[in-house]
Amino acid sequence: MTDPTAPQQEDVLRLEGVTFRRNGRQILHGIDLTVRAGEHWALLGRNGAGKTTIVGFCAAQTHPTSGTVDVLGQRLGRVDMAVLRKHIGHVNPRHRLQTDLTVTEVVLTGVTGTIDLPMRWAPTEDQRARAAALIDDIGMTPRADSGWHTLSQGERGRALIARALIAAPDLLLLDEPTTGLDVAAREQLLETVDALAVTAPSVASVLVTHHLEELPESTSHALVIRDGTVVAAGPAAATITSDVITQAFDHPIDVGYDGHRWSARAVRGDRRGQTVSSTLIASR
Repeated sequence: MTDPTAPQQEDVLRLEGVTFRRNGRQILHGIDLTVRAGEHWALLGRNGAGKTTIVGFCAAQTHPTSGTVDVLGQRLGRVDMAVLRKHIGHVNPRHRLQTDLTVTEVVLTGVTGTIDLPMRWAPTEDQRARAAALIDDIGMTPRADSGWHTLSQGERGRALIARALIAAPDLLLLDEPTTGLDVAAREQLLETVDALAVTAPSVASVLVTHHLEELPESTSHALVIRDGTVVAAGPAAATITSDVITQAFDHPIDVGYDGHRWSARAVRGDRRGQTVSSTLIASR
């Protein structure tokens, strides 16, 4: 696995010439992507563009039809994917518990890589201490012993980030982490994500979101796809542009950037600047 003391430019994720077919339908057409340590990527594209399939490769859950996928220096098809997944943090707001665990217990399931705490398993004191430290980092120490069912959606999202980080992953995947959040909860979660650039500077991340305005300030790079083909990839400032987003969504979009945050507005005849429906931007 990746050495956490390695240089910032070490490759964490590399897709080369990746294609994918399902039920006779071509979903991806030659995807190339390289994510290096410390980089924070956004994955954007409209509904059905192939984002979910790409995340499946990043999470070591799916094999490509052709091409190669290297995750943390390991080639899919030549490695035990269950072992590899233990080194990948995955934040999914649709996390479903079978039992009502506390925040601390949910975070500790990140050690075991399970949804619920395994029977006859007990965390070490060091693991408990790390869970407590991460819960403090996300500002939820007062809620550490609260049951999952009592948490707001925003609190759950922050707890899942702590869960993903407890195993000290080299790669963090955030799959629409702001789903179902109001504006205040969204901003709190994005602050938590942005803080990772300081608290875990070597961790690389890939974030999928429905809205450009929900990209964190720490976003450094972006991959924009359309119909399973790369439209643009590279540094965020050069990739998340009006021309690129317009091409990806087949709709005239004016992309704004102010205070390290993005916005998107439609261009319709003389009605320049009309706000785009939220479903148009980076929907799955």
